[in-house]
Amino acid sequence: MIRRIAVSVFISIFCCGQLFAQAETVTGVQEYRDLLADGNPAELWVFSGEEIWFNPAGPKLVTLEACDLGKGPGVTRGAYVELPRYFSDVKKVMDLEQRLIHCRTVIQGFSRVDATAYPFTQRGQETSEVEMLVAFIASKSKGMRMNIPLKHAAEKKMFDLGEQLFYFRAGSHDFGCITCHGGEDRRIRLQELPNFRNQDQARKTYGSWPAYRVSAGEVRTMQHRLYDCFRQQRFPEAIYGSDLITALIMFLAKSADGGVSNAPAMKR
Repeated sequence: MIRRIAVSVFISIFCCGQLFAQAETVTGVQEYRDLLADGNPAELWVFSGEEIWFNPAGPKLVTLEACDLGKGPGVTRGAYVELPRYFSDVKKVMDLEQRLIHCRTVIQGFSRVDATAYPFTQRGQETSEVEMLVAFIASKSKGMRMNIPLKHAAEKKMFDLGEQLFYFRAGSHDFGCITCHGGEDRRIRLQELPNFRNQDQARKTYGSWPAYRVSAGEVRTMQHRLYDCFRQQRFPEAIYGSDLITALIMFLAKSADGGVSNAPAMKR
């Protein structure tokens, strides 16, 4: 009897200690984020992206002002919060980065190989123009609500495919997006993992991408975020600008529908 009481007391103390430590961790991480919020370096990417948008480039030596992101040629304001979406000129659903690939090839004359050669900045190398363009375009929708269209049959099909991929488990560790992002109070080390089946968490999380990553010293896009997730799940390497990744982005974006975009935000 005494042994049982002692064990019960030990478990209670241990559990309380764990909860207290977790609460302290959450508070500490939030304080760290609040400190980071003062002066987001992503603004430098935004300014650079704006220059790239308006500067002539490519074999055709023209600007991207003729690029239609869904709101009309050259219109960037409010475009990001409505992507991915169906584009009638290509008869398919595209996310922002896919659409930029299209515009840089069709309008500016880059080959697809050149347009997709350097999407993510590597340490010690010059910043990717794609990341700067994404930061600029996302900034033009800051404070607006996500409004992902799901009217066209192709948009619904893409959403369904993305949902299947979100719940799909495979690889050497039997992982899937659902493993980390399908429940409450999950974390990796100090990093809490948002539950995308909880709309409030989905809105807050998706609405913060693209984001400046302090640990990388770079702005990272949603395509990069998913690329890294696939790597961590031990999945085959994600193909940049592929329809499969766009489908997953479509599902995640629609899960965050109605949320306010705060991109480009700032993360650890």
